[in-house]
Formats: sequence, structure tokens, C-alpha cells
Amino acid sequence: MILAFFLVALLYAAVGQAGATGYIALMAIFGLPPLEMKVTALVLNLVVAAIGTCMFQRAAQLSWRNLYPFALLGFPFSVLGGSVNLGAEAYYPLVGTILMLSGLLMARSALLTQGKAAIIVPNPPPFIPALITGAVIGFISGTTGTGWGVFLAPIILAMNWANARQTAATTAVYNLVNSAAALIGAYAFWPQISESAPIWVMAVAIGGLAGAVLGSRFLSDKWLRAILALLLVGSGLKLIW
Repeated sequence: MILAFFLVALLYAAVGQAGATGYIALMAIFGLPPLEMKVTALVLNLVVAAIGTCMFQRAAQLSWRNLYPFALLGFPFSVLGGSVNLGAEAYYPLVGTILMLSGLLMARSALLTQGKAAIIVPNPPPFIPALITGAVIGFISGTTGTGWGVFLAPIILAMNWANARQTAATTAVYNLVNSAAALIGAYAFWPQISESAPIWVMAVAIGGLAGAVLGSRFLSDKWLRAILALLLVGSGLKLIW
């Protein structure tokens, strides 16, 4: 279990994600209840997102112009979503379906990098669409216990608001902000955090550091998109079935 958390954190951190969906999928295998999965995943997400943010900042990949429009409404809606407790009947199908759709969109994006789309210069996100996107994603991610980045990254790339490496940096910051906001909203559920969380935190911290180094400095645009697509589809399928 510890090794699995380490590997999930490494793979997700390489593409600017903190791994919440992967942690949720792992905990689902071991039969943890949805509420325990949600708050525990948020704690692990917070740790890895903080590491990823620092690494992408040091690699000069962050664009603060691309960050703030999503956060204005995203933060308060994440707090609101964190206070919502979904039952297992709604939780697994909702999160699984969203992840699969996001993964398919990301796979399409990875294929497009082989053609003309790979050389199109990204445009900064328009303020109003970014504001609305941040609010919707913030509420959904807060409700499900996943980070913003897993939903935000496919949208940014599909709309050509940033390249893959900039998107990874942006989503790392948003995962950090969202996880903190959702945990604040879910304060009443903190006693449900798994007793194994301290050990898992150490595992994901090491994996997240290694993955952030790979993603911020070495992996190509195409590989970043392809890895994220596989992670999204795989996690979605596990939650549904």
C-alpha cells in the first residue's frame, strides 16, 4: 500500500497533479468508506501539491496571469463543496464518469501534439470563462475530494490557454489551493481521516518530489499529456467498476 501511494504520487506529480484520484482508487480497492477516502485524499493531495508548486516555481514554469481568474470563485466554491457528503451510490459513479471523460479529452490532446496543434501559441484564459470554470470545478472537486487540476488541466489544454508544462505548473498551484479550501469546508469530517495517513503522507511526499522534478525539467509535452490521460481513464474505470 505504501509503495502504491509512492508510485501514484510520482506519476501524478510529473504532470502537475497531486494524485487524489489515484489515492481514492487505491483506497477503494481496500474498501475504505467514501467519507474516509475523501478527507484522507485531500490531506495527501495537499502535501504533494505543495511540493509540486515549489518545484514548478523554481523551474520558472508558473504564470500568475493564468492562475488568479480561476481562483477568485474557485476557492469559496471549494469550501462549499468540501462541506457536502455524498453517499457511495452517488460518489463512485460521479467521480468515475468525470475522470473518464477528462482522460479521453486529454488523450485527444496528446494525439494532437503530433500535428499542427503542437505549434499553436497558447492564449491567456479570458477572465469571465476562467471565473465560471473555477467556480464549477471548485465545487465539484471539493465535493468529491479530488483536486482542481484533474478537471482543470484538460480544459486548459483543450482551449489552448497554456502549453502542457505551463498547465502542469498551473494545476499544481490549484491543487494546493483547492485541497486547503476543501479541507476547511470538511472540518467536521476530520475525525474520519485514516489512521494510516501519517505513513502515507511520507510515501507521497517522496514520490511527489521525484515526480515534480521529472515533470518540471525533463518530460516532453506529449508525454505529459499521455501520462495524464492514462491516469484519468484508469482511475475512472476503477471507481465505476
